[in-house]
Amino acid sequence: MIIAVLSRNPKLYSTRRLVEAGQERGHEVRVIDPMLCYMTIATQRPTIHYKGEELVGIDAIIPRIGASVTFFGTAVVRQFEMMEVYSINESVAISRSRDKLRSLQLLARKGIGLPVTGFANSTKFTKDLISLAGGAPLVIKLLEGTQGIGVVLAETSKAAESVIEAFRGLKENILVQEFIKEADGADIRCLVIGDKVVAAMKRQGKEGEFRSNLHRGGSATIVKLTPEERSTAVRAARIMGLNVAGVDLLRANHGAVVMEVNSSPGLEGIETATEKNVAGQIIQFIETQAKPGKTKTRGKG
Repeated sequence: MIIAVLSRNPKLYSTRRLVEAGQERGHEVRVIDPMLCYMTIATQRPTIHYKGEELVGIDAIIPRIGASVTFFGTAVVRQFEMMEVYSINESVAISRSRDKLRSLQLLARKGIGLPVTGFANSTKFTKDLISLAGGAPLVIKLLEGTQGIGVVLAETSKAAESVIEAFRGLKENILVQEFIKEADGADIRCLVIGDKVVAAMKRQGKEGEFRSNLHRGGSATIVKLTPEERSTAVRAARIMGLNVAGVDLLRANHGAVVMEVNSSPGLEGIETATEKNVAGQIIQFIETQAKPGKTKTRGKG
């Protein structure tokens, strides 16, 4: 097969591993920067061009679309879908997972455990919003934030009010969330492919840091999941419509709660911590699933 990895940086660990894994299994793998693609949107013959040439003969794509380029990146994925090229994660599923508010609403509707979350436009009733989210301490998140950026732990109600008013003064949309103290600065990243968790790691924030992101100084270790945690991770990915997803869980007193579902999970931390060939398993999934026209949405959504 000819597989295209949609990535802006061929030197990134995840991109390199996907290329290596594909080549090891006998495929031709190309890295394509989605931001350098351009398209003809036509009824009879939609096309994608890249660096002056039309892209033809591609059997499957692996979107690695960064959050900052979601709009154009998903448009490129959608165009491939219109051309009946198989995408391991479909454009509508990527867009769904990138909208934090929408994704939480979808998960809640299906009964997935979540931290109590509040959302508002006006700051007139901030005290009541804080109370609805369980009161201080609580976590305040920018809707557009990624990788732990734009996430604040407010220790007191007064501090929470100040942060909320500051963010809203900048016209930023925010979520306020219950602080799961018993998680003790740790979360669990579950790597889901298809209908199973293929790898999982516990990420522990450095001392004094409630965010567990590895690039913020956190550490990763292999972790044994409970059946409930496995089921929750797989269901969350399925609800988002993602075939490959990084599902972030917290261990709360009342069970596993989902923090986020990531459509372009990084591979370096989880492959290093678990010593599993996750990239190879992604390629194997494509081998069993990639057939012309199999994309369900065909660029609809």
